[in-house]
Amino acid sequence: MTQVLTPRTITLAITGASGAQYGLRLLQCLLAADCKVYLMISSAAEVVIRTETDLDLPRDLEDQQAMLCSLYGADEDQLQLLAKDDWFAAVASGSSSPASMVICPASGGTLSAIAHGASNNLIERAADVALKERRKLIVVPRETPYSEIHLENMLKLTQMGVIVLPASPGFYMQPQSVEELVDFIVARILDQLGVAQDLMPRWGED
Repeated sequence: MTQVLTPRTITLAITGASGAQYGLRLLQCLLAADCKVYLMISSAAEVVIRTETDLDLPRDLEDQQAMLCSLYGADEDQLQLLAKDDWFAAVASGSSSPASMVICPASGGTLSAIAHGASNNLIERAADVALKERRKLIVVPRETPYSEIHLENMLKLTQMGVIVLPASPGFYMQPQSVEELVDFIVARILDQLGVAQDLMPRWGED
């Protein structure tokens, strides 16, 4: 039987840019909103997560999935971690991939690979599928300053219909913690996905 994926099914990729907190917080919020999540964590992202957070991910993929399900209170069938070479995963095919994909954070190398059609791993292939199927693709670069190459790649992706949402939090809410700065960006991503959120009030709201 063909698997039918609803808009509540989302592909999330965490790559090796600084800002692992954005991706992990987004994962937590998606699971809390009862979304099914296909999750890919690059090898570089695993290093960043261990460097920037207190989370020590196990090496084994199944153990990672069990840890994250326990940490975020998710059912086992709600979160599926995918290996970088799992070419039989749903996200690798336009016939069954989710309607939305987020890469958060998105490294400069990942932006380049997507902009130029590389499919050297499952993250790049999933993004390529999202592009060819005209599905929503959101990339969250976390780099500063941007080089001309970064800007050219982001412009190219924007022209393809990709939403480029830099991890540049606003301060008009007078944030009192790093967590509130992270939530600012995660709230914007959730808005783009059409997932209800109450992390941050919208401009003009009390």
